[in-house]
Amino acid sequence: MKWVKTFLKILSGVFLLFLIFNIVFYAYCFITPKISINENQAYYLYDSENKLIFDENEDWIKLENISPHLVNATIYTEDKLFYKHLGFDYFRILKAILNNIKSMSLSEGASTITQQYARNLFLSYDKNWGRKIDEAILAAELETHYSKDEILEGYLNTINYGGVYGIENASWYYFGHGADSLDLAEASMLAGIPQSPSNYSPLVNEELAKKRQKTVLNSMYKNGIINHEELMWAYNKKLNYLGKMKQSKLENVLYFRDAVLEELNYIDTIPKSLIETGGLKIYTTLDSKAQEDLESAIKNNMNKDSKMQVAGMMMNPKTGGVMAMIGGTDYSNSQFNRAMKSKRQVGSIMKPILYYAALKNGFTSASTFTSEKTTFNFSNNQTYMPSNYNDVYANGPITMGAAISYSDNIYAVKTNLFMGENNLVNMSERLGIRSKLDAVPSLALGTSEISMMEMVSAYGIIANGGNSIRSHFIEKVEDKDGNVLYQYRYDSENILDSSLTYIISEMLTYTYDKSFIDYNYPTLISLLPKITNKYAIKSGTTDTDMWIIGYNKNAVLSLWNGYDDNKAIENGEGGYHKDIWIDTMESYLKDNDNSWYDMPDDVVGVMVNPINGKLAKEGDKLSKIFYFLKGTEPTFNNNDLESVFKENNEKKYTT
Repeated sequence: MKWVKTFLKILSGVFLLFLIFNIVFYAYCFITPKISINENQAYYLYDSENKLIFDENEDWIKLENISPHLVNATIYTEDKLFYKHLGFDYFRILKAILNNIKSMSLSEGASTITQQYARNLFLSYDKNWGRKIDEAILAAELETHYSKDEILEGYLNTINYGGVYGIENASWYYFGHGADSLDLAEASMLAGIPQSPSNYSPLVNEELAKKRQKTVLNSMYKNGIINHEELMWAYNKKLNYLGKMKQSKLENVLYFRDAVLEELNYIDTIPKSLIETGGLKIYTTLDSKAQEDLESAIKNNMNKDSKMQVAGMMMNPKTGGVMAMIGGTDYSNSQFNRAMKSKRQVGSIMKPILYYAALKNGFTSASTFTSEKTTFNFSNNQTYMPSNYNDVYANGPITMGAAISYSDNIYAVKTNLFMGENNLVNMSERLGIRSKLDAVPSLALGTSEISMMEMVSAYGIIANGGNSIRSHFIEKVEDKDGNVLYQYRYDSENILDSSLTYIISEMLTYTYDKSFIDYNYPTLISLLPKITNKYAIKSGTTDTDMWIIGYNKNAVLSLWNGYDDNKAIENGEGGYHKDIWIDTMESYLKDNDNSWYDMPDDVVGVMVNPINGKLAKEGDKLSKIFYFLKGTEPTFNNNDLESVFKENNEKKYTT
């Protein structure tokens, strides 16, 4: 029939064009320079002491030293025609297209091992059609320049096995031995992970991992690689998972590595071609001792049975360089970096920013508001009734210093209203906080969601005396020949009054100061037995979040505990963050210079009653040196702002 002949002619033409395209395409790939695959994406990361801390090639293992069970399990699960195609399985691609059309989705893929290797090795970031084209070209280049065994070896040494990269690392991590001795049960379990590392890791969801293992074993059985008896033995064998990195590596330094590679991708002066071809030497801000101290403190204090997550970050306040970071309890279970990516309500760690703004607007450390149960009334009959922890109030005037020590919420809200809510928003933005903040009374209590990195950077500015900083992970990047491709530039300007930051820093030591034990206790008095250095510290608690952040001249450190699903924290639960914080700082600063800040020339210390701010007299039960700008120190008892507050806010609140 005529239409059949026409169809066959069209089909022949399409096939001829396809054939010509492939000849030209592979010829082009053949004449391109050969890429050294065992160095690509092999980033060499160095710490702040220029010691090598991470080498992508460190645990590279030859194909002949990998268990045949793992090799077969991978091939017959991921790409059974691997040794027969030239990088693309066209029939599989066509089948996937038809199935996606039928299901009206994009759920089925058809990537070969070569394509996956090209994607994982060279194309870690951009997710667009341009990347798909680059992936195809790179896959063809791999096929034209390398043997199948070399490609498979590279793939197995770089693939993600649940946050652990490379088969040798994965074998040690999950089973405590090398990849050469993986049996069929272990191999089929590992081979199933790469399709969805965050779901199929047996340490994340063993039930899903077993289902995936069965799929792998069935593929091997259907292709005649194993018999039914071997299938059943492997599936029914009880596997014990170690869940520890080989040797003594810092287990969670991978969170830091990911942050480094993300920052690397945004450095415009480094050509993307160099990032793709790899071999880069990256000198980072990581302080290996700080990282080790942080990880050790978490291990020693976190209850192993707790489902709580943890995040922590230590920064050099002079430079903004991140010295240590933990993004979660276990990188292999979750690669989500809660220290950088998560935004949570920050609670009372917002208050020091508020009180710096207050000092800038004429308050002093001895300025008083009445701490009592209060209802604030606003327009449209709206009311706001904050409360103190455990409903403890002075029922009288308290100083700013006491408000910080006890984390008094009434004082904070009154301060925010007295200045005008926009003052706190503006000061936060001045300190580099870019998260959306609502100019409302409750912002003083940290009801807006902010990332840990933003808060650490803001505190870092206070800690260094008021100079702007930019948080960063990379100091310098060199190519494999030692040529400097990038050098971090330190640009800073003074944005805060150093005399006021000194006063704030002194007041933040009141959170663990016995001088404030009176009608209430300082919020961090429980840490006093462990404290041997002087720190400025503030804690914060919401229904779902537990925070602590503090500093001295050498480091600013923040810790967070909570649940990813915003589950409420029950009374008596957790509290790990405080002990983790003090253990980390005490260990890190053990052999460092721990001198405190020098008092500025325009600051004076005056002995006052720390609760009501009145000038102390000899024999007073309570007395404490408070710090003031010269000329603002109390000479008589005129620090009570309550009357002014009432005049300015008549009928706006009731007690």
